[in-house]
Amino acid sequence: MSHSTVGVRQRISLVVPFHNEAAVLNQFFVSVTAVLRSLPAMDYEIVCVNDGSTDATLDMLQIVCEHDRHVLVVDLSRNFGKEAALTAGIDVATGDAVIPFDADLQDPPEVIPQLVERWCEGYDVVLAKRAERNTDTWAKRATSYSYRLDRRASHSMQALTTAMCSGRARCFSPGHNWRAW
Repeated sequence: MSHSTVGVRQRISLVVPFHNEAAVLNQFFVSVTAVLRSLPAMDYEIVCVNDGSTDATLDMLQIVCEHDRHVLVVDLSRNFGKEAALTAGIDVATGDAVIPFDADLQDPPEVIPQLVERWCEGYDVVLAKRAERNTDTWAKRATSYSYRLDRRASHSMQALTTAMCSGRARCFSPGHNWRAW
């Protein structure tokens, strides 16, 4: 079953939490909008969630929003954390599919077309997984190892989460370094 509908322009929502990201904000929009514009027959929106930034992030997001009709800014009253910011963004997203994404470009924008292609093939949930970890810092590798231990300890909760997402979910979860599967 395919998600593409002849004659209907589908919309992708990129949901991006921002917390003190002023230093990378311009590069983020240059990289991401180039990829999103290249998607054939797709409309898109970028839902930017300012998660209580104390730098110039919010001001910069508002300027981008004023000049790009594809950009929507949600401003949280304080820092609630990445998961709450993602939830707030997903709540206002209007796309046929939602892609959670990191503002610091840890997620390479070049994986977006692969995720969208799989979604158009009929997959309800598309995940990407880091192919290599050799470019990670020591701290990132330690965090990843800790996460794997936590995952093993909570296997039954993971099975429940997987079952809950296996229906008509509207999400992609790009991992890192990337191949869609």
